[in-house]
Amino acid sequence: MKPVANWRAVLRKAWSIRLMLLAGLLSGAEVALPLLDGVLPIPPGIFAGLTFFTVGAAFVARLVVQKGLSDE
Repeated sequence: MKPVANWRAVLRKAWSIRLMLLAGLLSGAEVALPLLDGVLPIPPGIFAGLTFFTVGAAFVARLVVQKGLSDE
C-alpha cells in the first residue's frame, strides 16, 4: 500500500475525511447516550441513524473529484 502523493492536503481538505471524523463523533455520542439517560430527551438510535447517513456521504465524497485535491 502506498499513500497518495498529497496525503497532507487530503487530510486537511477532503470532505470524506471530515465526514468520517463526524461519523466517529456521532458513534461516540451513541455510546455515551445511555450515561445521559433522562438528562437529554434524545430517542435511542438517532445518533446511529445519523452515523449511517454520514458514512454514506463520506463514501460518496471519496468518489467525487474535489477541487484542489488532484493526485499529482
